[in-house]
Amino acid sequence: MPAPTLEAPPTAAGLDLERTRRTIRLGRAGVWVCLLAGPAALALALARPSATVVTQDAPAPASSAAAPVAPSDPSGYVAEFADAWLRSDADAPDSTSAMRALRLAPGVALPEPAEESKGPQKVTAVRSVQRGGNQWSVTVAAQYADGVRYFAVPVAASASGGAVAVTGAPALVAAPAVAKTGPSAYRVEVPDGPLTDTIHDFLTAYLAGSGEVDRYLAPQTSLAAVAPAVADRVDVEGVSARDKAAAAGQVASDSTRVHVTASVVAHTKSGTWPLAYELILAARGGRWEISALTSGGGAAK
Repeated sequence: MPAPTLEAPPTAAGLDLERTRRTIRLGRAGVWVCLLAGPAALALALARPSATVVTQDAPAPASSAAAPVAPSDPSGYVAEFADAWLRSDADAPDSTSAMRALRLAPGVALPEPAEESKGPQKVTAVRSVQRGGNQWSVTVAAQYADGVRYFAVPVAASASGGAVAVTGAPALVAAPAVAKTGPSAYRVEVPDGPLTDTIHDFLTAYLAGSGEVDRYLAPQTSLAAVAPAVADRVDVEGVSARDKAAAAGQVASDSTRVHVTASVVAHTKSGTWPLAYELILAARGGRWEISALTSGGGAAK
């Protein structure tokens, strides 16, 4: 039995050519029919427009240009270098700290600490400035028993952060200046009432685990309590708002939203902690509900 012949599937061009041939054959057949039917039918057939084959160009390829890559901040590497450099000793270049420092800064001299001196308790990067190209200046804070010292470290880093090199010795610099702040947006004092009661009950559930947090939340709002609970008691010291509706003695009409900040004191086994929370509350059904916790710059919804 002969093997079946496999035919290649028709291409778009082949289909168009076949349609054209079919149209021509039909047209010729129509002309012969019209010739047999008479001059009037022939004239009608010739007056009809012939079929047109339409081809569609392939779509232009999408742009393949890659988005620019943001340079990687080298502050983590610099903090590692500064920690090792501050703990190293030029008289012990084979120590772990010295070798860590020299790995990132082979051309930088090591310090010579006094015998009784101790290394920093902690080193943290606090500021990064890109000077241009691959050059950065990173400021680190070194916490010692007698205070904090700040060092600015010059560094070169690739865009991906995969290659980093300290290009000079650290500079001992002054502490960063304290920035001036504008007036608070929360200028409306909120008296004791339904709104402050809701905030107190919510934060007690949130910090002390007293009751369910969900019962104080607006619909479509999701927020998990602090776990494990850390506070034994929560006291609300004061509430300020951006909206005058928050200061009314009664609950506002439904869908009213107010932005507030609450100063509270959390009493824990480890001490008393003054805290502040930014919240958004919404009125619904004659009660205030927590719509969002915006402390820290992000809303929990």
